[in-house]
Amino acid sequence: MKKILFTGGGSAGHVTVNLALIPRFLKEGWAVSYIGSHDGIEKQLIGELPDVRYFGISTGKLRRYMDWQNVKDPFKVIGGVMQAYQIIRKQKPDVVFSKGGFVSVPVVFGAWLNRVPVLIHESDITPGLANRIAIPFSAAVCTTFPETEKHLRSGKTRYVGAVVRDDLGAGSAERGRAFCQFTRSKPVLLIMGGSLGARKINQTVRAALNRLTAEFQIVHLCGKGQLEPSLDLPGYRQYTFIGDELPDILAMTDVVISRAGSNSIFEFLALRKPMLLIPLTKEQSRGDQILNARSFETSGYCQVLEEENLTADTLASNVSQLYRNRESYVRRMAQSKQQDALSDVIHHIKQALKS
Repeated sequence: MKKILFTGGGSAGHVTVNLALIPRFLKEGWAVSYIGSHDGIEKQLIGELPDVRYFGISTGKLRRYMDWQNVKDPFKVIGGVMQAYQIIRKQKPDVVFSKGGFVSVPVVFGAWLNRVPVLIHESDITPGLANRIAIPFSAAVCTTFPETEKHLRSGKTRYVGAVVRDDLGAGSAERGRAFCQFTRSKPVLLIMGGSLGARKINQTVRAALNRLTAEFQIVHLCGKGQLEPSLDLPGYRQYTFIGDELPDILAMTDVVISRAGSNSIFEFLALRKPMLLIPLTKEQSRGDQILNARSFETSGYCQVLEEENLTADTLASNVSQLYRNRESYVRRMAQSKQQDALSDVIHHIKQALKS
């Protein structure tokens, strides 16, 4: 029996590609294991899979601000490398697939020390720091955007396009409406601020709620710890996170407000959901979401609202405009040429195993 070990975490975006790949490998009879953090969202998502063995390790992160944890985290990473090394030595996987996030760095090092080939996936146009650190220790890097190659110039890039989960297109709008207790009388607006939430988006949505609910039924994914229990309005449902019901929610959704993480926006593209994208600012990130959003805007798949211009008025007016023009966005999305990235990634994983 062949064995594959997955890693990646810190946000849902560093797990979703793994969630798309894992069922394919299980179906082919591979033994699947996963290394993530002890308490990250990856443990929550992967822990629900009965046939995947999960291992937690110590990990640190990069903060773009002064914090005492920045002094302590290098020691956590070293501890994580030792833990990952021991797990990989014992589990003896044939190949490791890394989706990124800082939990993946110790795992890639541990695999390299055990001489296990590593394949990395990079979703954004420019690679994040975790992947930049890990790429020299990998066999290949699968990319979502062809432009990523010029940022790496390592000879390891393999352009595959966007990996989209098979199950996302199998949702039922009827089940979605039943879950949320919605009717057919108004269109549905889905608001996603990312798995960790987006406080500014949440605050602005709530400030504009009376205007938004006059036009839409709303599903608001707020992120952990960001529910507002006092808000109990007809046609407004808020959740920290949605798991198995997400395909049904997407099936009934007419338009989306979202951050501009690559995995999410390509999923919306595949499902032809018009988007209002509010990318993370350069002060909050390395600017990758701004590049993602502008790329989609140029292709005619979305509207972009910069967070610096985000107010209750601009949010309400932009989403109304998006809904009025939704058919033109759907037509352009229908013309996009998306390849079978999932099969391409599986092919490259198997090639890495042979190398």
